[in-house]
Amino acid sequence: MHKHPCPVFGYIAEGEAVLQVKGELPQRLPAGSAFYEPAGAVILKFDNASNTEKLRFICFYLLEGAQSLIEMLPDEAA
Repeated sequence: MHKHPCPVFGYIAEGEAVLQVKGELPQRLPAGSAFYEPAGAVILKFDNASNTEKLRFICFYLLEGAQSLIEMLPDEAA
């Protein structure tokens, strides 16, 4: 689990991901899909949907100044 201090936009370049934002249902994101992670939202999962295929993605972080890209959260944050 993690969160970001800023909005994150991304693109699945290869493979398939599973994204779940807290309070929403999981989404399967095949190659070619775009995704959005809101600033401050708890991301319950951003996982490779396959145990055998690669997942490659590109992210754009809309930061203001010097900020961390990601904050990893303990499991109890769910």
